[in-house]
Amino acid sequence: MNEEIKILFERIKKARYCVALTGAGVSTLSGIRDFRGKNGLYNDGPAGPLDAEKIFDIEYFERDPSVYYKAAGSFIYNINEKEPSVVHLVLAALEKQGLLKALITQNIDLLHRKGGSRRVIEVHGSPQVHYCLRCAGVRMGFDEAAAIVRSGDLPRCKRCNRVLKPAITFFGESLPAEALRDAGTEAQNADLMLVLGTSLTVNPAASLPAYTLRNGGEVVIVNNMPTHLDSQAIQHFDDLGEVFGGLGELLEDTL
Repeated sequence: MNEEIKILFERIKKARYCVALTGAGVSTLSGIRDFRGKNGLYNDGPAGPLDAEKIFDIEYFERDPSVYYKAAGSFIYNINEKEPSVVHLVLAALEKQGLLKALITQNIDLLHRKGGSRRVIEVHGSPQVHYCLRCAGVRMGFDEAAAIVRSGDLPRCKRCNRVLKPAITFFGESLPAEALRDAGTEAQNADLMLVLGTSLTVNPAASLPAYTLRNGGEVVIVNNMPTHLDSQAIQHFDDLGEVFGGLGELLEDTL
């Protein structure tokens, strides 16, 4: 096993308050495309099969919500066909052992929760709830909405028949204030932050590791693309699968 992975495990064990920040890269091992990687959604472009700018644009959604639901059906609403990766599972195991205090994620695929993590802060919102943009108080849970989407239909308001919107933050909307506040607090409290599968290009989530650094904490980055904080990380790895496979083995040995 890579000696650097052993060093990382010791850092996690010795940390007073370890927090993880995850991006779409942690779910590629589960077969879900990321956004800015070499095979990411943004590389499809406007003429490609999936135009990410349109999928998550609130104006497009209000004009034609089917654009979102047709595209998102393949990587959000078929969650039953996707399994948590070694990254999701080991993060949940670290939390269970008290070694990980909180998990901040930019992801909207619910795989951290499916993998067993409990303290999950979703800074880009979550499809766990769908709601009507017109009728106050109309809510639909994920399982019901997902079943409707998989059947080829759209989840609709039972009052006005308008298509429901997931509580995901689209372009043109504000991020959930409570989640952002909680994420900032966790980042400031952390003496060790694991930055996993994110290129740190989208604010405000991208600024969270800087909170840790400014408060005297340390940052470890595991990502297959460069980030603007690489030079300030105490360790840097490229392969999430290798790192978390190793961490999982080391964790099992301690139990």
